[in-house]
Amino acid sequence: MPRSSVSELWEAADGLLAGRAADGDTVAFEVLVRRHGPLMRAYAARMLGSTDESDDVVQETFVTAWRRLGELDEGAAVKSWLMRILSRRCIDRIRVRHEHDDITELDAPAPAREEPSRLAETHSATEALGAALDQLPELQRRCWVLREVGQYSYDDIAEELGIPASTVRGQLARGRKKLLEAMEDWR
Repeated sequence: MPRSSVSELWEAADGLLAGRAADGDTVAFEVLVRRHGPLMRAYAARMLGSTDESDDVVQETFVTAWRRLGELDEGAAVKSWLMRILSRRCIDRIRVRHEHDDITELDAPAPAREEPSRLAETHSATEALGAALDQLPELQRRCWVLREVGQYSYDDIAEELGIPASTVRGQLARGRKKLLEAMEDWR
């Protein structure tokens, strides 16, 4: 079978691409990377607050996905599978962060619009949100992250998680209420 090009496979369904990639087709996997990479980068950047760190997490996610493609039961669900791997990686990164900043990042002068006190407040609020998200039950956290960070619709979240849209609405309402309570000091 002759090697396909990215342009020939671009319109192919995720299920077909995942199946071909699981069989070792690197071009099919490249199409998946190009197709889902931008959403994954945006999601990771919102979760982690750092472009460098988010690029690393997205790359780690794709490496893991390449190694584990054979475990994917339903190829059409590759997007949600990738987002689950990415979500776990982001949460792991948030958990292992150190309390101090890397000194190499402090060498460059901050732009005037980014005052140190403002950055410190934003950093603290981001950490508080991460801690509050960690306290949510997994389903509430996944619904919240897909909606608020991934900008998914209720129906898309329901399809991705395999639950009714009414359950998504309830999980989001309870999750938002808990987050509002946890973040009350930051309002």
